[in-house]
Amino acid sequence: MDPVTRTEPSTAKTVSPGTGVGLRCWGTRGSIPTPGPETVRYGGNTTCFELRHGGSRLIYDAGSGIRPLGLDIVEKGPDTIHIFLTHFHWDHIQGFPFFAPLYDPEDSIKVIGPKQKDIDVQNLFAGQMGPIYFPVPFSVVAAEMEFEHLNEGEYELEDVRMQVMRVKHPSFVLAYRIEVGGHTICLVPDNEMEGDMYDVGPDWKKRIVDFVGDADVLIHDSMYTDEEYERRAGWGHSTFSQSLRLAEEGGVGRLLFFHHDPIRTDDELDTIVARVRDGALARGCSVEIEAATEGMDVQLEADV
Repeated sequence: MDPVTRTEPSTAKTVSPGTGVGLRCWGTRGSIPTPGPETVRYGGNTTCFELRHGGSRLIYDAGSGIRPLGLDIVEKGPDTIHIFLTHFHWDHIQGFPFFAPLYDPEDSIKVIGPKQKDIDVQNLFAGQMGPIYFPVPFSVVAAEMEFEHLNEGEYELEDVRMQVMRVKHPSFVLAYRIEVGGHTICLVPDNEMEGDMYDVGPDWKKRIVDFVGDADVLIHDSMYTDEEYERRAGWGHSTFSQSLRLAEEGGVGRLLFFHHDPIRTDDELDTIVARVRDGALARGCSVEIEAATEGMDVQLEADV
């Protein structure tokens, strides 16, 4: 397995061109932002990840975490930005109207995401900026905008290759397998590993195990404990143990639990992760286990 290192937020290093692959977590909370003293360590912003490799900055999901990311982009100057969406539930798009590059005519933004029935990506975004929901209309967006549909299959951008598959959650939701610089990162958002109420085909379990196979890093929806899931089956989310089983079956090197329940405090997350990790170590599991933290950088060194 390729070497994987973590850089703490306070000493985070930007990956230099050609030296490796960097992944920054800008938002790891699920459902709704949860600011406050009890969530300050793992973070309260909703889903947003950024992949950095060479000169490329690719964004995955546009939850409230995309707002500080946008400020970072503005500070560094105009850019060509690609935003890949997993789906359109509020916690994955609610930060988009507050994404500062939208209002800069020197920026170019391409949004790629799954079409939802007969509604295309552009109208889905424009709708949330309608006067009922938001005071600033979509018509004032100054950046050069482009929209593209991607429901399943493959997508290539420069030297980044992605495989995309549907996962189990209400609406059409995508997972991304990202292969770049000799490394593989899998982002599996809202996903109910054990749910049987989704039209994904009888071979879905085998396909998702193959999808995450041998990934250096798997970032997977881990919203509930096993005890909580008994009362929330069908809500579209997985447990910590279900995510770990998938990582083990796929031969994953490192697992990051994410989409943290909005009621979950930092101390509670610490306790749950420690319990899962101790149980895994006791039975000889080799997967490195951690909870995704807002502001953390995951750096995969250059493949030499």
